[in-house]
Amino acid sequence: MSSSESESSQQGRHQEVGHKSLLQSDALYQYMLETTVYPREPECMKELREITANHPWNIMTTSADEGQFLNMLLKLINAKNTMEIGVYTGYSLLATALALPDDGKEKKQGSFDFVFVDADKDNYLNYHKRLLELVKVGGVIAYDNTLWNGSVVAPPDAPLRKYVRYYRDFVLHLNRALAADPRIEICQLPVGDGVTLCRRIK
Repeated sequence: MSSSESESSQQGRHQEVGHKSLLQSDALYQYMLETTVYPREPECMKELREITANHPWNIMTTSADEGQFLNMLLKLINAKNTMEIGVYTGYSLLATALALPDDGKEKKQGSFDFVFVDADKDNYLNYHKRLLELVKVGGVIAYDNTLWNGSVVAPPDAPLRKYVRYYRDFVLHLNRALAADPRIEICQLPVGDGVTLCRRIK
């Protein structure tokens, strides 16, 4: 590769450390961050995001656009009692906490309005079974990483990173199970690494 080609390749790479957006254009994603997300990002979230960017496992963090989405979602559904399963450095948890009203709270048990799940993918279905007993009718469960680096549509012999390949079958199984579950309404969004919203209806 020539130096000019290398430089062009570097310019096309995403500037956000830990970026896992499924948008095909890095430039378009960067535009979205710089015009919509970063100008409204609270200073405490910005500071946490920048600290996390220096961690060797920064890919595990919730993306800034997903944090903004979760914050807006909680306000739209007027969530007061929430829980998070799986916390890395706390970016998504902070986005949730900042969205709660004065009488809202992060809880460990009870009737929940909203639960965000970003933990071990091989246990997602176990979490789902339990959460349907904890989330109230009309409440929302959000599952992160349900498009799993885009690997959900990769052919069986695709050259995937080891951990991506290992968890892919669990993610595929989850997606099929959620689609067939009559107790919920679902909506899968290409935000971050894929977020599936489940609204409990029975």
